[in-house]
This record gives sequence, structure tokens and C-alpha cells, in this order.
Amino acid sequence: MVTPSTLIKASFSAGKEFFRAPVEAPERVPHKAPVMVPIRSLGPSHGERIEKHLLALDAQDRYLRFGYAASDEQIHRYVAGLNFERDEIFGIYNRKLELIAMAHLAFSIDPELKSCAEFGVSVLKHARGRGYGARLFDRAVMHARNDGVSMMFIHALSENTAMLNIARKAGAVIERDGSESEAYLKLPPADLDSRVTEIVEEQIAQTDYRLKVQAKQFWDILAMVQEVRQGVRDGRDRMPI
Repeated sequence: MVTPSTLIKASFSAGKEFFRAPVEAPERVPHKAPVMVPIRSLGPSHGERIEKHLLALDAQDRYLRFGYAASDEQIHRYVAGLNFERDEIFGIYNRKLELIAMAHLAFSIDPELKSCAEFGVSVLKHARGRGYGARLFDRAVMHARNDGVSMMFIHALSENTAMLNIARKAGAVIERDGSESEAYLKLPPADLDSRVTEIVEEQIAQTDYRLKVQAKQFWDILAMVQEVRQGVRDGRDRMPI
């Protein structure tokens, strides 16, 4: 059985020459500051929503996300096997508390590859075209840096151009081997800015999530009250005069 650790080790071996090369900062094209997208860390209490998100992916999306056409049962096992203490899961919720995009940052458990991590992401069809995949990637990179990771890997199918383009724009080196590709991204050490930014962004995301929970509770209660009122009216209309 192929595990995240096995993939990370294989990826590291394939890209070790790149790992030894000096870090060169990628050229950046000036652009307007993006709109803030609240991205929060997900814990075990979000397991049900994570599973619902992945089950909502169609066959092609599952194939691109996992590298194979994952069945519902395989997704159940994947979610059940998530290690929230070791790895980091990030998510983007909409106003209906639907998990529309999520990323899994898997840290290596191999003692020789402690400074390596692998990134995977999925976005629901109706939420695409808004740059959520790239936002989740940036969030994962920042967390990885702050956690002492110096190399991030992305193992993807060569046809997954969206994921590979995200990695390429970040400055990753991509090696293609037939139907599969490996992206290697060297990360700079953490600094004060990366640490403070992550703390602030997480606090904003937590606050945003709490507000969405409260708003959903309010609208659910209002809908229930309206339903009861409608039932009372219908009952009156059916009463004999």
C-alpha cells in the first residue's frame, strides 16, 4: 500500500539534486492585493464535513485529487486515517457552512526526511475559478515554513494542469514522468512576518467561521419558525366553518 510517507521519500530521492541547489527567488509580477479569503485549520470535529466535501467530488475530480478513481469506501478510509495532530488540514467554508475547498499538508514521518511535506488540494466544481487552490497552497507554504519544513512536494497526474500551474507560479521545479509529475518547492526559513501573518490569518478565519455558524443558526431557527407558522395557517384553512 502506498502511503504519504512512501510518496514523500520517493519524491525526495528523485529531487535530491534540486534540494542541494542554491535557492533562487522566483520572479514576481506586480499585481493587485487579493481579496482576503478566510482559511482556517480543521480539526477532528470537521471530519464529517471533510468527508462530505470529498464524496461530492465526481469520478474525474477524485482521480485528479488522489491519483486514482477513489471509491466512497476508500474516501471513508482516507478521512478516518487523517492524523490531525501530525498533519495540517486547511479549509474554506461558504456562508452555508459548506466546505468548498480543502488542502492536506502531510508531514513526513521518515526521520531522514523530517523537513519535507506533501501538499494535496481539492475544490468543489461550483467554487472554481476564484483562486482557492492557490490561496490554500500559499497558506500551506506559510505554515510549512513556520513548522521548519524546507521542501514541499506535490505529486500529481500530469493532466492535473491546474495544480501544476499553482506550483509552477510559486517557483517549483516540475519533473514529468509519463502520466505523473513531481513538483519540488524549496521554502525559505520562517521569519517574524511569516509567523505573525499566520497567527493573524488564523484568528480572522476562526472569527469568520464563528460568525457563519451564528448566521446559519439564526436562519435555521427563522426557517423553522416560518414552517411552524405556515403549518398553523394551513391547519386553520382546513378547519370546517
